[in-house]
Amino acid sequence: MGKKVVATPQPFIVRRSGVQGKGVYATRDIAKSERIAEYVGERISWKEADRRYDDAGMRRHHTFLFGVTTRTVIDGAVNGNDSRFINHSCAPNCEAIDDGGRIFVEALRTVRRGEEIFYDYAYARDESTTALQALTQWNSRFVEAMAVHFGERLKKEAPESAE
Repeated sequence: MGKKVVATPQPFIVRRSGVQGKGVYATRDIAKSERIAEYVGERISWKEADRRYDDAGMRRHHTFLFGVTTRTVIDGAVNGNDSRFINHSCAPNCEAIDDGGRIFVEALRTVRRGEEIFYDYAYARDESTTALQALTQWNSRFVEAMAVHFGERLKKEAPESAE
């Protein structure tokens, strides 16, 4: 079985997003498992990334960093491509895949033309952030499930309207 290739031409465009700044939108239907982009940029150390992007000194935390290993980060702001504009979602339609140290973006499901493309950044600076993210994701799923459950229950228990 051969290696997956990145779709050509690029099956998305960059334009303003309602989520955050710029976003990436499908220009055609993208099939489940299709490899749509490689995340590229300058490969640097975490130490260099911290030097370039000082969290305390930034007015708004905004970078195009993608952690590859414990030693290497891709800085998409330097020699990067349009994949750096793919926004985050906890319910993404794509995912980032590490294939031999190269990062590719692949569709988790069919992405329809015009739909914004997302992947889960799984962004964490320390162990507590990871735990908080997991709890937040669990809480949002729980709240959503409870709203559905109690919404249905309230509909059943609601008194008949008097006419």
